[in-house]
Amino acid sequence: MLAMPSGNSACPDTGRQRRLAVQLADMIPGAATIRVGFTDPRQRWPHLYAVVKDEAGETLEVGRTTARVAGRRVWPEADWTRPHILHLADATLIRSDLVAAGRGR
Repeated sequence: MLAMPSGNSACPDTGRQRRLAVQLADMIPGAATIRVGFTDPRQRWPHLYAVVKDEAGETLEVGRTTARVAGRRVWPEADWTRPHILHLADATLIRSDLVAAGRGR
């Protein structure tokens, strides 16, 4: 779950989070994480993208439509000025820049 700087959850509806994670896991078999953002490194303009990885950290190939649907379903109320990673196993969402800085997972 995304935590605000104060440590409070940005999205306290855990039942909804778990249902969403289950739906996405069913939609993309083998997926462990989905990284979503608007700054696709392959595009010159803001563009929704999703990168799906398995438990081993290998990127799973998914169709463009599947990636866009998954990206749109992942916490629409989150602050999307930074990319986020949704962990499907425990339905947690964290900013991916926090992971890189060692403050996330």
